Amino acid sequence: MENKKEVVYEEKIIRGGQYGVALLIFSVAMLVVGVAAFIGGCIWAAGADSVQGIALIVAGAVLAVVALVIMSGLKVVKPNEALVLTLFGKYYGTLKGAGFYFVNPFCTAVNPTLNGPQEVAAEKEGSGSAGLKLKKKGDSASGKAVSLKAITLNNGKQKINDAMGNPIEIGIVVIWRVVNTAKAVFSVDNYMEFLSIQADSALRNIVRLYPYDVSEGGDETSLRGSSQEVAERLKEEIQSKVEIAGLEVLEARITHLAYAPEIAAAMLQRQQASAIIDARKMIVDGAVGMVTMALEKLDHDNIVELDEERKAAMVSNLLVVLCGNKDAQPVVNSGSLY
Repeated sequence: MENKKEVVYEEKIIRGGQYGVALLIFSVAMLVVGVAAFIGGCIWAAGADSVQGIALIVAGAVLAVVALVIMSGLKVVKPNEALVLTLFGKYYGTLKGAGFYFVNPFCTAVNPTLNGPQEVAAEKEGSGSAGLKLKKKGDSASGKAVSLKAITLNNGKQKINDAMGNPIEIGIVVIWRVVNTAKAVFSVDNYMEFLSIQADSALRNIVRLYPYDVSEGGDETSLRGSSQEVAERLKEEIQSKVEIAGLEVLEARITHLAYAPEIAAAMLQRQQASAIIDARKMIVDGAVGMVTMALEKLDHDNIVELDEERKAAMVSNLLVVLCGNKDAQPVVNSGSLY
């Protein structure tokens, strides 16, 4: 059994052919002459000279049909748009660059993202690969133009488990454009939907490799702390998947990152506990430094002589005062220290 070779479509730019204005004037003039000849032939045919009248009618009809055929080959292309043409089911070429073109009148434009006069918009509804919104598209090159502009794909938030198994919600935005119109139109069914699905798949693959946050004392890459590195890897992953569709990913960024609602409260408590511990460590370090400084100052200035037991009591009292959550209530001893 023979293995069929996959057809790889390479973009073929139609050069020249910018004679639209001249041919439009010529076809309009031909149409006017044809209509006039047809009317004149009808008048002559109604009179005595019916042979010449019939000849004029035929000539006028032929001129009008030829003019209409020429007009059907006129194409308008706007800036940053392209028109992919097929001729009898085969790829004919691509019109690129703003202008008024004339091509084979039997060529037809193809754009798989269009459904009649509508265009699949590059914006998702909901999360995951939910339905795509449809947006009206203006009349441009028979309504079948392929946009070459930078387009933003805003995928909805997805719930994915990170490297630690914690469910998180994450959303991305992808900025992309079409660089090979032939691949975009013929290699995949719908290049916008294809990009959206591949972005979802790449996002799941990348998020599973990183934890949401760095563990205590760790220095590994995380989604929250290394967003730039994660975005670069995400961009490379998406680009490798959409290369077949002739698309170029310009940028991929994380727009939303949070713990899933079912664990958000627990993770918030964990973060609060970690913050409290860090704050306590700083308070204790500062308190110990202040106690040490006080003891050294008392000893240096010979203000009072304290034995080890009273030094310990003084250290204990100072630490309680400096590390307590509330203001200390002093107890004044009016008698002897001993």
